[in-house]
Amino acid sequence: MKPKLLTTLPTYTGGLFLADAIAGITVAMVAIPLSIAIAIASGTDPAKGLITAIVGGFVISLLGGSRVQIGGPTGAFIVVVYGVIAQHGYDGLVLATLMAGAILLIAGLLRVGNLIAFVPEAVVNGFTIGIGVIIASGQLKDFMGLQAANLPAEFLPKMEALWHARATINWTACAAGAASLLLLVGLRRLFPRVPGPIFALALVSVVAMVLGLPIDTIFSRYGTLPSTLPVPALPTVSFARLMELLPSAFVIAFLAAIESLLSAIVADRMIEGSHRPNAEVLAQGWANIASALFGGLPATGAIARTATNVRAGGRTPVAGMVHAVTILIVMMLAAPLAGYLAMPALAALLLITAWNMSEPHKWRGYWSEPLADRLLLILTLVLTVLADLTVAIGVGVGLGLALRLRDGKLNAPEWHTPDR
Repeated sequence: MKPKLLTTLPTYTGGLFLADAIAGITVAMVAIPLSIAIAIASGTDPAKGLITAIVGGFVISLLGGSRVQIGGPTGAFIVVVYGVIAQHGYDGLVLATLMAGAILLIAGLLRVGNLIAFVPEAVVNGFTIGIGVIIASGQLKDFMGLQAANLPAEFLPKMEALWHARATINWTACAAGAASLLLLVGLRRLFPRVPGPIFALALVSVVAMVLGLPIDTIFSRYGTLPSTLPVPALPTVSFARLMELLPSAFVIAFLAAIESLLSAIVADRMIEGSHRPNAEVLAQGWANIASALFGGLPATGAIARTATNVRAGGRTPVAGMVHAVTILIVMMLAAPLAGYLAMPALAALLLITAWNMSEPHKWRGYWSEPLADRLLLILTLVLTVLADLTVAIGVGVGLGLALRLRDGKLNAPEWHTPDR
């Protein structure tokens, strides 16, 4: 369970540091607007996304079991975070995240990191697509500039409320959102090594400001972002509160573990390396505890940002630490500038994130799987969107393991790790 940082330091060179520094700065430019957008979509203020990327991202790189993992807030948490805040308030989320961190520490010490192999692939695919659907639906209000206050958290009531607000659509906001989408897709395809989100969102936001377009910005909705990290603080703790939030804590811990380990697997294939799963789980535990104490959100390994780090030349955990420090410096020196980011542009960024999460290039392959796997994927997807993430994970994993035990008697082929 030795952190990868300690493994890489004895042979670390100036050339490696230069490559890591460039990669860290590059991925920070991607992480800043995405962290802000994820925090807003989660039902909290944008500063908490930056805090998570700084504190959680630094700890994950410092203590993690992957050479190139980049940590921070991710889209997978939006659904559960929004629900916890809506039901228990932000203090409830902080306590649930602290509990999740403790659960992850226990899991790491018990060396259960390798148990990811027992989570059925169809369940992972189903709730990932379902989360993408929920994230996308939550961006329609800002993307189209709809006037719809206090949207319900549930999918169907939310769609109904948005439909009733259709007469308030802001076509200027729609144009800004569409322009952001085109820029994000175009920059990704034409210049894959360039941190497209920061350029696309900055360009659209500057044009909107210069032309005085009537669209919401971060400043108009949330005020000026803070330029320093908050002082660490503990939430109010009681036995009743702990029991009330325990299910949410287990969901946060499960998502943090599975997404970070899947991300580490992807990174291994990109750099031909090998991560340490139990060290990674331990790092997720400490990162979530630290993020909660500083007033952040749940943190985990971010697949897209990790891939960006590798493509930009990052090869050791120092790149992830540079990424976190860069975000802190930007926050300290340029926090007011982030207030000009246009809300439709941030919504467009999350729409792209939701689309990428659903991995449409794999849909044809999913449909060629055995009937039981297809039904399990669809069931998990439907439960994620229409019921509850906790229910979806519990039912999906339980049913998936039952099917695997049944198929084991038929000498079914060995389960393989999803290629993400």
